[in-house]
Amino acid sequence: MAHIAQFDVWIPNDTAEAREVQERIVSLMEQNAWPMRDCFGVRLALEEALVNAIKHGNRMEPDKKVYVACELSIDEITVVIEDQGEGFRLTEVPDPTDDDNLEKPGGRGIMLIRSLMNGFSYNDKGNRLTMTKKLGVANEE
Repeated sequence: MAHIAQFDVWIPNDTAEAREVQERIVSLMEQNAWPMRDCFGVRLALEEALVNAIKHGNRMEPDKKVYVACELSIDEITVVIEDQGEGFRLTEVPDPTDDDNLEKPGGRGIMLIRSLMNGFSYNDKGNRLTMTKKLGVANEE
């Protein structure tokens, strides 16, 4: 599969920098005629994932960085986001749809990413997220 665009970058642990890389990725999708719905979903998923990396993974520490890699092909985009934190276990994140957790903020970002993207996985350490979106394909979850 030929890549239309591919880049990787380390950004400072800063939400303004995260927004810039998020816009760069969505712009690549728009330039390659991806539907607005897909661009919107990826934008939301990126925002959640980057904020999680900065706030939860790197704990807002200014000396840490976030790695972002993007590969865009004709019909698929894959984004990897890795923080320099200690990681976490996905199984330990409370289910935000459980009655006991409805009032708690935790876990909503992960649920949103999972619902917007077609592929979603963390490495064993829990500090590297890989997410994939296929062109025009609704998530089946």
